[in-house]
Amino acid sequence: MNNLYIYILVMAIVTYLIRAIPLTLIRKEINNKFIKSFLYYVPYVTLSVLIFPAILYSTSSIISAIIVFIIAIILSYRKLNMMTVAIISCLTVFIIEYLLL
Repeated sequence: MNNLYIYILVMAIVTYLIRAIPLTLIRKEINNKFIKSFLYYVPYVTLSVLIFPAILYSTSSIISAIIVFIIAIILSYRKLNMMTVAIISCLTVFIIEYLLL
């Protein structure tokens, strides 16, 4: 049990250092266009990587997940707000799951 606390402490220190070191070492503004564009897209990519597997494996059938994913992309492309896309996607997956079972 004592090792568990050591592991948690080490993870907390590493997490803190990953966030604190760039703040203390990098003082001037970043002017490089490549680095700026890279840092701009990091949150979107991270969110996509976290959400995409959950979309595919959250339903009982991968077919319904793919259909609803395509519908959500189309709705998002048409500039509907996030709440509308989420509600329509949830309703669609319920209907598809009901029809498949």
